[in-house]
Amino acid sequence: MQLIDIGANLTHDSFDPDRDAVLQRGRDAGVVQMVVTGASREHSPQALKLAQQHPGELFATAGVHPHHASEYTAECDAELRELHAHAEVVAVGECGLDYFRDFSPRPAQRRAFELQLQIAVDTRKPLFLHQRDAHADFVSMLRNFDGRLGPAVVHCFTGTRAELFDCLDQDWHIGITGWLCDERRGQHLRELVKHIPANRLMIETDAPYLLPRTVKPAPSHRRNEPMYLAHIVAELARDRGEDVAVTAAACTATTRAFFRLPEPNA
Repeated sequence: MQLIDIGANLTHDSFDPDRDAVLQRGRDAGVVQMVVTGASREHSPQALKLAQQHPGELFATAGVHPHHASEYTAECDAELRELHAHAEVVAVGECGLDYFRDFSPRPAQRRAFELQLQIAVDTRKPLFLHQRDAHADFVSMLRNFDGRLGPAVVHCFTGTRAELFDCLDQDWHIGITGWLCDERRGQHLRELVKHIPANRLMIETDAPYLLPRTVKPAPSHRRNEPMYLAHIVAELARDRGEDVAVTAAACTATTRAFFRLPEPNA
């Protein structure tokens, strides 16, 4: 199987001691390409640098997560636009709204989101979106840009059935993580993933977060990494009633088309 991890926070400092080994374990597990998440003013340039060090294998997003929306100044907007001039940056984000933690005030979140939506309009790049407990405002803001945006993926989808169908009705893609494997919080996703069309479904680890709880034997740590994408796609395939090779191939084809990724290096 060839797998693509659409969301790995590989610039996280937990990977500093062994990042090369993490990448190799991912390759050994069939992960042929990864999109490195840029989610802040600090980490978006780091994501680009990492992608440039691994051409054809790693790509980057550039954006500001709602947690960091308070840092979104005019200078930050200019910096993001400079990052998006690079071909290795394949999507705008991680951006969106998060009313669950409210690490930044909601007006600041909405302003940062709107400015990044304008970057997506101007660059014609796809959107890598975050939404938690803010569905109504999230959908409303995106609808304000109807007809001007390219494709969008709701990364790490954890929402309700109604929210899923709202997203699908907007023609958005859906990213599924190891949240699916969490018997405490993700059980509802087991049923919902059956309803996601294959050409809208993508997979991700969100490493180092969301280590799948069903990995056996359980690792001695809680750090997630791209090699566990193979476990996520196996669980996803089971829940969809598909052979894992079918699910994996469909997710990979969808991802490659969405981000306009080249075939992996030979």
